[in-house]
Amino acid sequence: MKRRITAAVISAAAAIAMSACASDDADEPGGGGATESAVASYPVTVGSLTLDKRPEKIVSLSPSATEMLFAIGAGQQVTAADDNSNYPPEAPKSELSGFQPNAEAIAAKAPDLVVLSNDTNKVVDQLTTLKIPVYLAASAVTLDDTYKQLSDLGALTGHATEAADTVRRMKDDIAKLVKDVPQRATKLTYYYELDPTLYSVTSKTFIGALFAQAGLENVADPSDADGKKGGYPQLSAEALVKSDPDLIFLADTKCCQQSLATVKARTGWAGITAVKNGSVIQLDDDIASRWGPRVVDLVRAITEAVAKVPA
Repeated sequence: MKRRITAAVISAAAAIAMSACASDDADEPGGGGATESAVASYPVTVGSLTLDKRPEKIVSLSPSATEMLFAIGAGQQVTAADDNSNYPPEAPKSELSGFQPNAEAIAAKAPDLVVLSNDTNKVVDQLTTLKIPVYLAASAVTLDDTYKQLSDLGALTGHATEAADTVRRMKDDIAKLVKDVPQRATKLTYYYELDPTLYSVTSKTFIGALFAQAGLENVADPSDADGKKGGYPQLSAEALVKSDPDLIFLADTKCCQQSLATVKARTGWAGITAVKNGSVIQLDDDIASRWGPRVVDLVRAITEAVAKVPA
């Protein structure tokens, strides 16, 4: 997903709770899952949505939802995905936009289920008027939100068992990764970069909570202590240098080509502990901005980085 800068970054970041597979087994997204679908019974109700039969023409307008659908074995039922759904590679990426969804363009795909992450332009009402079922998979605020969306999608698509297995693997993998993090007398500090203008996340966000599980202290927290910035403050260069983080995580390597070299070249940054020690971790922007099954890969990147810092 191409990252938008400054104010747009906050919007995109909030879309992840910025906007992910579970274990080595789950890293191979499923496209079939006919075994379970053959015994799944309908109608199925999730929240206020009831489906009378298994959806066979799903339109996914959320990269995270697309990843979820393929991970639980519903990939073959996805007939169109939005223009940012680039994983897995076989996802049927189209010209449809998840940021600015167009009801007419969506309806033209003749879907029997649409999955969205936001209700921009009141598209849900428009699609409902057209009698097109819609599941709103809003930005996850916690891991439990991710697990619930996986379970909901599993029920709706006839892959409840596969969804439950995916959730179990994710929980097990994350628990093991966190358990194996070396214990330290003093917490390591970190800075998480959304874009080169120094927008970051606090511990109260979805991403920040993952770092907290790994026992890290967020240098961005004081910049939004009252929460008025929604957990996405913009730091000043001076404050960042003064905070001297032990680790720097870059979630802007694809969109903005940031790296250890570019960070080191910034005024005053060469003296930061993380930069001096080479503890600048280049994340995959897509994995870092989504809340699907590959969130396990993000936790793995975090814990591996922590393990490399001498006690």
